Amino acid sequence: MSRSSPDKSAAPPSNLGIPKGEGSSRYRRLWWFSVVFTALVSLTPLVIMTLVNFYQYERTFTAEMIQPIAGLTSTSGRFITDFLVERRAALSYVVRREPYEDLCDPAKLGRVFRDMKESFGGLVDLGVIDSDGSQRSYVGPFSLEGKNYREQDWFHDVYVRGAHVSDVFTGYRGLPHFVIAVRKDLGEEGGFYILRATIDTEVLDRHIKSLNLRPSSDAFLINRQGVLQTPSRYYGGILEPCPIGTPPFSTDAEVLEVTDKHGDPKILGYAYIEQSPFIFVVLKQPGQVMQSWVRLRSYVLWLLGASVALILAVILFGSSYLVNRIREADARRNMALHKISYANKMASIGRMAAGVAHEINNPLAIVNENAGLLKDLVAMRDEPPDRKRLLSIADAVLKSVERASTITHRLLGFAKRMDPAVDRIPLGQLLEEVLSFQGREAEYRNITVNLVVPDDLPMIESDRGQLQQVFLNILSNAFAAVDDGGQIDVLVEQETDDTVTVIIRDNGPGIPEHDLPHIFEPFFSTKGDYGTGLGLSITYGIIENLGGRIEVRSKPGDGATFLVRLPVRSRS
Repeated sequence: MSRSSPDKSAAPPSNLGIPKGEGSSRYRRLWWFSVVFTALVSLTPLVIMTLVNFYQYERTFTAEMIQPIAGLTSTSGRFITDFLVERRAALSYVVRREPYEDLCDPAKLGRVFRDMKESFGGLVDLGVIDSDGSQRSYVGPFSLEGKNYREQDWFHDVYVRGAHVSDVFTGYRGLPHFVIAVRKDLGEEGGFYILRATIDTEVLDRHIKSLNLRPSSDAFLINRQGVLQTPSRYYGGILEPCPIGTPPFSTDAEVLEVTDKHGDPKILGYAYIEQSPFIFVVLKQPGQVMQSWVRLRSYVLWLLGASVALILAVILFGSSYLVNRIREADARRNMALHKISYANKMASIGRMAAGVAHEINNPLAIVNENAGLLKDLVAMRDEPPDRKRLLSIADAVLKSVERASTITHRLLGFAKRMDPAVDRIPLGQLLEEVLSFQGREAEYRNITVNLVVPDDLPMIESDRGQLQQVFLNILSNAFAAVDDGGQIDVLVEQETDDTVTVIIRDNGPGIPEHDLPHIFEPFFSTKGDYGTGLGLSITYGIIENLGGRIEVRSKPGDGATFLVRLPVRSRS
């Protein structure tokens, strides 16, 4: 005999019940789950790797973009620094070598000017200014003798610092230029003088033009106040304010991302020129230097899209194929289970055949006796027999035929009812019908069967044929478990408004504890060669499909109690 435990551990590993009303929604959910889960597992690493590669590629291209700008800025900054340092060093060399009186001589100052111009170039004029700010001697294209620079900022700066490189300005000349000046103390004589050289900004402008930047790029000098010291392609001429502003101070060449006055993003490279007010600036468009990155990004995105499409196509095809195979396997399984269930039901009917045959023999014997009596009454007398007696015999025959017909129809109805059909069922009447099949065995073995059904028990919505098979399987096991003279109790209770419980209790030997976890497993049986092990497995599946639950409570030597909980209203 196969029975189950109320523990969750006794739940069956597989459900052998016949699916009831199972449509395509289950397979759609399975298909969606398969597609979504497989897509997440497949695409998440791909997307993560793509994002990581994007980040790495962008960093690489940004570094490759910044490096040339930083190199160009640093190189040009060193060139301009060397240019200024070289000329300042030349002026310092002159004031150390030449006496003040010789420098005040225009002829000798002219010789010095020609030597410096040939050696360095870019000099416009050269002058000597005394401590009062007056120009004592001058060599150049303008008439600047006697000009006084005492109120000029550069004069005060060179007095304090000993050397000075000025911003670009127009001054007395009306042309853009800047000056380099050094101070020389006169020692014991007291006082000082300044040797001042004017540098044409064209020298710096030629160097910037020699960089051969692309038309969309720009390079220029600004001072610490953000005023242009050389002309810009896009931001104005000399001495106009630069809309980019003054970048933060740094001793090294730096590269930043900025926005110009039109809101366009720019890559800004700059370098502060040492010991001068100048800042060298290079501006480039990010799109220009990132063209390779844009092409690579497009290729990576295209490859990602193609990969995702291919993976999704494979997932959709694979999921559809697998779900269809599962659907086909389920259909074959359900058909096989249907046949197994039917065979199990026919086996139960076979076990009842002897008792049913005996029950039918009784009314048939009565029919036979009354038919013979009727024949004798007609044959023995010439006159018509007693009409009242004939009717009595005919009634006895009809009642016996009706009794035999009821027995056979009940048996046939139980055998044919296989397709699920939800009806309103009086549960007490159904249990009486099932117990009637066991009545002969109970009488022969002297087994007491008690059926207790409340009068106010509501009818339930369920499948009559499947419930008959459930209770026949359980009661057959109960009859097999008890000894002759045993007792089986069938109690019906309404636990809640939505649930009715059928309790089937026997006083047999009970179920061994080690068998409880396997009660509902297919082909598990404790009957040896006499059991198939499918009865309770099929019973479990049927109850699950009907929306109910089954459990068993048993201890060795104390019998077994099956509890079948059924919904009052069908859930299908």
